Amino acid sequence: MTAFHTLDDVDVKGKRVLLRVDLNVPMEDGRVTDATRIERALPTINEIVEKGGRVILLSHFGRPKGQRVDAESLRQVVPTLEHVLKRKIAFADDCVGDAAAKIVDGLKDGEVALLENTRFHKGEEKNAADFIDALAKSGDIFVSDAFSAAHRAHASTEGIAHRLPAYAGRAMQAELEALESALANPQRPVMAIVGGAKVSTKLELLGNLVAKVEYLVIGGGMANTFLAAQGKPVGKSLCEHDLADAAREILVKSEKAGCEVVLPIDAIVAQKFEAHAPSHIVSVDHVGENDMILDVGPKSIAHIESLLANCKTLVWNGPFGAFELPPFDEGTNAVAQTAARLTVEGKLLSIAGGGDTVAALNQAHVAQEFSYVSTAGGAFLEWLEGKTLPGVAALMQSSQR
Repeated sequence: MTAFHTLDDVDVKGKRVLLRVDLNVPMEDGRVTDATRIERALPTINEIVEKGGRVILLSHFGRPKGQRVDAESLRQVVPTLEHVLKRKIAFADDCVGDAAAKIVDGLKDGEVALLENTRFHKGEEKNAADFIDALAKSGDIFVSDAFSAAHRAHASTEGIAHRLPAYAGRAMQAELEALESALANPQRPVMAIVGGAKVSTKLELLGNLVAKVEYLVIGGGMANTFLAAQGKPVGKSLCEHDLADAAREILVKSEKAGCEVVLPIDAIVAQKFEAHAPSHIVSVDHVGENDMILDVGPKSIAHIESLLANCKTLVWNGPFGAFELPPFDEGTNAVAQTAARLTVEGKLLSIAGGGDTVAALNQAHVAQEFSYVSTAGGAFLEWLEGKTLPGVAALMQSSQR
């Protein structure tokens, strides 16, 4: 039983459905370079259309800071949106007022409209009551399908859910159910892999995870900080030496919680940060003063894979090394491929998220084999940190009204 209403709980026929999606897609020379976020919204849009609802799409785009900026107009997304949806889209030159009303009033059942960038108005990021009311005039119900924006208490992500009957779209529903199964009520043992450059950006995440998982695998530049905190040499590797105390506190906290922190036992080192730089394998006890740790070594990979083979759930955020530069992608690729194989065999529930993580899994050609891959960045991270996401909380409160 979900704590929020979904499309299963509403008859959308003939209704104006304000659908919050995330169309903040990457652009180059006026063209969309990655339509993943548009594609994620497709099931919800199509379902509402097929059931006779009138779809009114809301989204932000870029950071125009309450000003109308032509370069950040959603109009430029329309061609790709029409291509993905395989239907014509009516576009409104504003998301509120007469321009929005004219487009919305002209919609027939089963048609789709896109309203202009919500962030062209200061009231969006301020979650201002008058702007929320203006948005709400265009809809009979509100459907939230932008988990990636749910960590923002903005008018179109949180405020409007208090004005109109609110429901989760299919992408939002899938995201919440995946995260619930990964951390709130998981099959155990649970492994979390946390990588990336800096411990400082993920202190809250690490602190939350040690109380929820059996194995916390730390990779990337973050691992160097933990190794240095244990007195191991890291040479010229990326390392936050000033966070040694924080790293040691996490290790103490993990021990008390019964969580095993897994750090590299060997590494691939080089003296240049570039693709195909001369490299070799060393124990983490013998990193040279001019060496940079750029990936985990084969013993580390084998150890992680042996632990993973006995786990039932995996949560992954962040790569092991400089995966963009071969051959320093081998650690990430190897563990990703093992996780994918275990998932396909039905032995593992695998949840991954974060921009670098998604890129790494795509590079390893295994993203499609994971149980769920989140396209959200900040929202995914804040959920893992144990924070309440305003956009999700609003959906849950709406279901109780």
